[in-house]
Amino acid sequence: MGDSNKSGYQLRQELLGMAVGIVCDKVSRQFENEHLKPEGQRSAVAPYTTEDVITEAEKLYAFVQKK
Repeated sequence: MGDSNKSGYQLRQELLGMAVGIVCDKVSRQFENEHLKPEGQRSAVAPYTTEDVITEAEKLYAFVQKK
């Protein structure tokens, strides 16, 4: 991210990629935590949605916009 002349599209693409990584890691941790529970106490882990990724990307974008 050393290039300071990125277009808005490039910035959004990178933020979406970061958001997918964050949300995917979160769901993976939830799944692993459920897997560690004893049989019969586990509950299903919902997969992440497009809305989850967009929400996370919007948080990242808001952070970038702060001065």
